[in-house]
Amino acid sequence: MPQPPIPGADAAPPATTRQRLLQAATRVFARRGYHRATVDEIVAEAGISKGAFYFHFPSKEALFFHLVEHFATRMATDIQQAVEQARGAQSRVEAALRAGVRTFSQHPELARVFLVESAAASPEFEQRRRAFYDRFCWLIQTYLDQAVRDGDIPPLDTELAARAILGAVAEVVAHRLASHEPHRLQDDVPELARFILRGAGWRLSR
Repeated sequence: MPQPPIPGADAAPPATTRQRLLQAATRVFARRGYHRATVDEIVAEAGISKGAFYFHFPSKEALFFHLVEHFATRMATDIQQAVEQARGAQSRVEAALRAGVRTFSQHPELARVFLVESAAASPEFEQRRRAFYDRFCWLIQTYLDQAVRDGDIPPLDTELAARAILGAVAEVVAHRLASHEPHRLQDDVPELARFILRGAGWRLSR
């Protein structure tokens, strides 16, 4: 049964209320799904009023998209930072894979919202999710193009390969989330990396 708002909760600083709202919405969307989740459930989970909800977001849809976009941006940033510290095309691909999987495993509820619920939300959300996927595919393709130029892998359709890689990673992550085993994702990285790199024609150094 939904709990009543916490007395005095709306008197908290706006930034604190907004963060509590985002955290509560993540839990509700991951638990209930986009369509079944309601604003009433979200505000009850956050311990705030509906007025506080609509002060920060005009609708459930706007809040949901904010979560999806925030997660995608966070993951892209984590991947880019990891890649900048790596040397060599093979190391950059492995670093990107490890960073992406780490982000998924550290934020399983957000990962479920991004991978599963956003696809089921609406056609518009699916289009936006595809745009996020395109962003990640472009990152992967960039590293594959460099590997081809460096002679690390034979010439290939790097865009197609990038989409296949992203699909493989998404499937492994979705499986671990469905099995309630996000903690195992980091253990999956070495074998997943070898599978992906060999599939691209890499001559592995280890």
